[in-house]
Amino acid sequence: MTAPLVVTPLLGWPEVTEGADLAALLAPTLAGMPTPIAIVLSSKVLSKSLGLRAPAADKDAVIAAETTRVVAERATGGRVTRIVAAAAAGPVMAAAGVDASNVGGEDVVLVLPRDADALAAQIRQDVLGLLARPVTDALAVVVSDTAGRPWRGGVTDFALGSAGIRPLIDHRGELDADGRQLSVTVRCPVDELAAAADLVKGKASGIPAALVTGLPASWFDADAAGAGTVVRTGPGDWFALGHVEAVRAALGVPPGTERSSTIGIPSVGALDHWSARAHRVLGLALDDPEVAIDVEHRDACVDLALSGPDRAVGRILGRLEVAAWAESLAISLAPATVRLSDAGAADSARGSAASSADPVADASLPRP
Repeated sequence: MTAPLVVTPLLGWPEVTEGADLAALLAPTLAGMPTPIAIVLSSKVLSKSLGLRAPAADKDAVIAAETTRVVAERATGGRVTRIVAAAAAGPVMAAAGVDASNVGGEDVVLVLPRDADALAAQIRQDVLGLLARPVTDALAVVVSDTAGRPWRGGVTDFALGSAGIRPLIDHRGELDADGRQLSVTVRCPVDELAAAADLVKGKASGIPAALVTGLPASWFDADAAGAGTVVRTGPGDWFALGHVEAVRAALGVPPGTERSSTIGIPSVGALDHWSARAHRVLGLALDDPEVAIDVEHRDACVDLALSGPDRAVGRILGRLEVAAWAESLAISLAPATVRLSDAGAADSARGSAASSADPVADASLPRP
């Protein structure tokens, strides 16, 4: 029979300030408690204790400094929101984890701690020292933070760092309840613990830590690697760029660059200023001295007449199709004309083409 899992919030914490001894705050609660125990500690209190703060007015510059790679970016509410790989430990999250909530009433933002695995290991060691327990004791420390997830609405907590517990448990080769061999299942208990602890810590209750008991002793390992090993990198990262960003990058507009800002960043809402932005993106595709281009602006569409060597025109047409897809445009190809229109005008473009003296091969593209 599986032992009950108990998640207990640690109440009564003071406002953590720079220089606070987090191990000393944790140890009294743990005195006399049998192990195994997992401590889940909000990264925010680590940032506060380490003095990792900056003026709120500098938030954009701080985010840029904490970013190693931009994955996706959208214009929203008069500003740009970027999903990035954070310098702290490599997780992909909004704004590199720079946060202005629950900062103790000051006009500042908090920055994620660097090397959360090492910090978790130090807190674990200090707590065990204060409790006079061996370093091999089944005590784990998980440093948690909050992020959204691809394909899912809302946010949940995940493990930014960990020590004393296996971050991944590989079930491949084991049998399921029906006796079938598992072939792909690798569990991530540190993320599961972070999410479970958040159910009792909450987002606005001022509870920065929780204890989890009832976990299998086999999960604990004093020498286990940290949660930083969970982050997918290199060939294992199948989603290094958003789908629109990947296409724009292939056209010479990588996200997070000055060129991306100049060209224009897509909005999270309905298509906005698609024409002006599309012209700038398409300008990159049309930059070929061998091809002459005549541009005619119509209501809700643009006609481009191309002339030049077939090879050069064909290359331009291929790039135009890609650029149009990235900008959510419908594209129709005629013998010497390209028509671009917003997705809502695709049907009318098809109707117009059907009545044209020169039949048009319709190549309308789906909206991203």
